[in-house]
Amino acid sequence: MSGILDKINNKELINDEVIATDLLVSSKAAVRNYAVAITETASPEVHKMLKKQLDEAIEAHHKIATYMIENEMYHAYDVSEQIDHDLKKADVALEAPVK
Repeated sequence: MSGILDKINNKELINDEVIATDLLVSSKAAVRNYAVAITETASPEVHKMLKKQLDEAIEAHHKIATYMIENEMYHAYDVSEQIDHDLKKADVALEAPVK
């Protein structure tokens, strides 16, 4: 099975921002999944383990978001600036060659 990097012709499209964004999205999903899992367990031992994993996922999300904010990759405090940023990235994606 080929990986996503094998499907991209233009290697310049993969940069720190793309990687950080993917990590941020994945960390948000992990937080949601752990939170749901905690509500589905009756075992105190499993609940404790999931809570620890949730805390670690929240900390990872915070670190990634902070990195992105500090490096102007994510504009969490300015919605219009984030929308402009996202639109520019969408334009880049639309111009990317399709393999």
